[in-house]
Amino acid sequence: MGVIGLDKIKTLQRNPANIRNLCILAHVDHGKTTLADCLVANNGIISSRLAGKLRYLDSREDEQVRGITMKSSAISLHYSTGNQEYLLNLIDSPGHVDFSSEVSTAVRLCDGAIVVVDAVEGVCPQTQAVLRQAWLENVRPVLVINKMDRLIMELKLTALEAYTHLQKILGQVNAVTGTLFTSKVLEERAEKVKEEVNRDKDPSGDQVYDWSAGLEDADDSHLYFSPDQGNVVFASAIDGWGFSIQHFAHIYSQRMGIRTEVLLKTLWGDFYLDTKIQRIMKGAQTKGKKPLFVQLVLDNIWSLYDAVVTRSRDKQKVEKVMTSLGIKVMTRDLRHSDPKVLLFAICNQWLPVSKAVLSMVCEKLPSPLEMAAEKVEKLMSVRTRRFDSLPERTQELKTAFLQCSSEINAPVIIFVSKMFAVDTKTLPQKRQRPLNQEEIAQRREVARQRHAEKLAAESLERATQSGSAPGEEMKISCAPRVEAKYMTSLPLKPEEEEEQKEVFIAFARIYSGTVKKGQRVLVLGPKYDPAQGLSLLPEGCSASDCIQEVPHLSCCTVENLYLLMGRELEELEEIPAGNVMGIGGLEDCVLKTATLSASPACSPFTPLYFEAAPIVRVAVEPKHPSEMPKLVSGMRLLNQADPCAEVLIQETGEHVLVTAGEVHLQRCLDDLRERRFAKIEISVSKPIIPFRETVVRPPKVDMVNEELGKQQKVAVIHQVKKELPQGRSSDYQHVDPDGLVTLTTPNRLATVCVRAIPLPQEVTVLLERNSELIRALELMNSSLREGRAMDINLRILEAIAELKDHLQSLLQERKWRNAVERIWAFGPRRYGPNILLNSIKDYSRPSVWQCLEWRHSNDQVRAPASPLRDFDNSIVSGFQLATLSGPMCEEPLMGVCFSVERWDVESVPFSQNSDTLKEDSVSPEALRDVSSHGNSVDATTERKMDASSVDCYGPVSGQLIAAMKEACRYAFQAQPQRLMAAMYTCEIMATAEVLEGRVYGVLGKREGRVLHEEMKEGTDMFIITAVLPVAESFGFADEIRKRTSGLASPQLVFSHWEVISSDPYWVPTTEEEYLHFGEKADSVNQALKYMNAVRRRKGLFVEEKIVEHAEKQRTLGKNK
Repeated sequence: MGVIGLDKIKTLQRNPANIRNLCILAHVDHGKTTLADCLVANNGIISSRLAGKLRYLDSREDEQVRGITMKSSAISLHYSTGNQEYLLNLIDSPGHVDFSSEVSTAVRLCDGAIVVVDAVEGVCPQTQAVLRQAWLENVRPVLVINKMDRLIMELKLTALEAYTHLQKILGQVNAVTGTLFTSKVLEERAEKVKEEVNRDKDPSGDQVYDWSAGLEDADDSHLYFSPDQGNVVFASAIDGWGFSIQHFAHIYSQRMGIRTEVLLKTLWGDFYLDTKIQRIMKGAQTKGKKPLFVQLVLDNIWSLYDAVVTRSRDKQKVEKVMTSLGIKVMTRDLRHSDPKVLLFAICNQWLPVSKAVLSMVCEKLPSPLEMAAEKVEKLMSVRTRRFDSLPERTQELKTAFLQCSSEINAPVIIFVSKMFAVDTKTLPQKRQRPLNQEEIAQRREVARQRHAEKLAAESLERATQSGSAPGEEMKISCAPRVEAKYMTSLPLKPEEEEEQKEVFIAFARIYSGTVKKGQRVLVLGPKYDPAQGLSLLPEGCSASDCIQEVPHLSCCTVENLYLLMGRELEELEEIPAGNVMGIGGLEDCVLKTATLSASPACSPFTPLYFEAAPIVRVAVEPKHPSEMPKLVSGMRLLNQADPCAEVLIQETGEHVLVTAGEVHLQRCLDDLRERRFAKIEISVSKPIIPFRETVVRPPKVDMVNEELGKQQKVAVIHQVKKELPQGRSSDYQHVDPDGLVTLTTPNRLATVCVRAIPLPQEVTVLLERNSELIRALELMNSSLREGRAMDINLRILEAIAELKDHLQSLLQERKWRNAVERIWAFGPRRYGPNILLNSIKDYSRPSVWQCLEWRHSNDQVRAPASPLRDFDNSIVSGFQLATLSGPMCEEPLMGVCFSVERWDVESVPFSQNSDTLKEDSVSPEALRDVSSHGNSVDATTERKMDASSVDCYGPVSGQLIAAMKEACRYAFQAQPQRLMAAMYTCEIMATAEVLEGRVYGVLGKREGRVLHEEMKEGTDMFIITAVLPVAESFGFADEIRKRTSGLASPQLVFSHWEVISSDPYWVPTTEEEYLHFGEKADSVNQALKYMNAVRRRKGLFVEEKIVEHAEKQRTLGKNK
């Protein structure tokens, strides 16, 4: 525990006013873990000399090898200033984009955050991402500008140039914060205006609108970072120094006799010190004077570096500096060959970074008692439900959050943000405890007896050689009995222990009440509805009572409570509200995240926001098939331990692991192999790259940019038509030249005509972005169709109405007239980016937007009866199957609209179809049941009256599903087909010398495309923004680091789907194409390469020539 004891921590935990829950956020390699080491060293847990080298919170071996943080780690620190003592629950989070899910788990549990920015690189992509995550979780940030030493040692900036550079960095950070604030104010203003318009409508028709944005009235002064507000620290964690301007204001107020308040306002800004009149004046820049910050602060630091490092230790100047500062340094530091050691020794006493940062944290970051009401409402408003629509008892819990009370009657509310695995050896229960005096004396006696036995054995051996006396034999035989007497009193440790298992600890925070060891709590699933729970459970029911069958509600027992201390755990009996903790014994009840409460009225918390979605897939199998159970168990544990990883079992039986990126994938595979979970040898497939299939408008030019005539277009369509599968007779299918496909079922009872139309790109993006909203729309529609009662959220209805209006604004062309009202379904899985359109004349069905119509009329919306309505679901099911796996390589479709233009179902007399009905529609069990009750005549009559309803669940329905699926596939193939690739956005920081030939060379080789580049002001660094196919990204980071000698490091984030321009089925058809590409046209077709790779992996037919233009091989002997 270092300097502070466990009892002291327990005492501090009971005072929530002096607790600070905070995390460290930054871009990768900006110095988070080094800064955390400095704060940990302040508590005496590690040596201050090892800060930045030990990286105490990086406990994994691969974290130490790679030099990056891969998981969030928590530690509790003590800090005292004046007569106040604080408990700081610090969480160090990763900066690599692959592990942004770990950042989400850390931010959810915190009230404040330390945002670290590199003084040279400034605001980077991940800096913006973590600021956005902190904003979404209502976490108050403070800023640490780290690596100030690089401005001196690397960029060789003067103090004045460094001041200008720091001003620009502050401006960049504040610009990100300002953008987030502006978007929030505008959203709130739009909602307010909409409510006013709906509530106050002028009957005269003269409506007055206030178009002011509301930004003038909003107070944003507390949001921005400014040194004079005390929320900025300038630091160099590796050299052990850091300061806020408050520190220098106190120093110079004593020396210069100027009030501290004046110095706080003028030390940062356009002020200078007039030495003649000894006054602080404004206008340093216009008068060419040194700003006060440069004159009083930066010049001193630059002089120290010049004396110690730059001039290779100017002894006289160093002694002068140490004397003026009143600092004494050990002799070994003065004589050390590395000048950085002396610099660290001086700076650590003069400007200790831990003191500057911890003072800022205690003053500026909120305690658990200061939690904003807005944050509480956002946490409890799950599934876009408004807080005021929750039950009254649930809304009353808001008071418990804000009070953060630890009283006995306060409801226990806990949120688990992740589950992490630890070795059982590291648990406090398994740790070797120090021996007491009695045990030490007992072991000393045992050792003495063993020594006596050894001496007796030696004397016996000598006696057997030279003859021995009877008394000696008696003495020898007594020795083992004495040892046995003492040995039975000690627990004997077996030589071979059983294989240690992983134990899961819940990473959690308690918001209200006091949780105790052995206490029973309720586990609220993400879909738990407190209104439903309160209605099903008796009044006053708690977790200790027997819980009835309530959906998404279960009970568990808190087996252990732990204080998180980085690499160690300390066991506690109880933990009061406002603290971050570890909970043992929840692995069977909690998968990844959960809300725990003693009250069933509590609402589950909103799900975590993940910046990067998992997209990289690999198939995993054991090298030895007999070890498959171990692999399945290991993947289950990995899925629970990693917030972002997903484990799937495909229809083919493959076990698939889905991760956020290449580094994340490597960590998960290492955990599976030898580190933790499966502990077996595994075989890993090449990454499974996701693709999408789509159609585009017919091209107007050929591959050599020659304009295509109408005859050529028709020829291409006919050529595609000939290539269609010939599995069915031409009597059953027909493809028109304009792409309309007519297909009849084998029993000739139904005919469908389908056309495939490419959707505009804006519509595809809109549907993909609102997939969750479309899913909610489908759930509402299904509830309305089935007549089930449901609680419709008005906010969701407003969002659905906005989606509908947005679609109508995007589909304005003549061919899309009234298309939005005619939408039949979305697909695949009923919420994908494809549309089924109802273009059938005289066929009306309930609109997909019927929930909006229900909002205006309380009566259930019903469509007029039609013989086609019985088979409506069959058409939708066929569409869903067709969009789930396309004809090119069985990948999902994207951006395709299937328009059903004709659909006929012939009505068949019951007498002609009675045999079919008997065999296919009525089960033998049903027939036996009817005959046993003597109601066969009535059953036959009922079947005659309702023959059509029997048909809708009989063979006609199944054949219609298959026909619709095939018709969609043929209609898809009748249009120009294209493949869509998943694309990464790539941010690269590199210097000018490696930019042109190396960075651009690697990007061009991997089908990348540079969007733009810009130079960072004040540095020689360029920021390149590019897009790169996910299929080409594996090994990209390693290659670019090798080619640039480590001077460039990319950050890859999934961005969008992009159509690959080349046609995978292209063959030369015009004379110009034959002349340009040759008869074989064997140049590399990127889309064909991707398509064949996917087909080969899935075991589909691949049309390729293994040997081309082969010649007979001849030996030298035959050639003679």
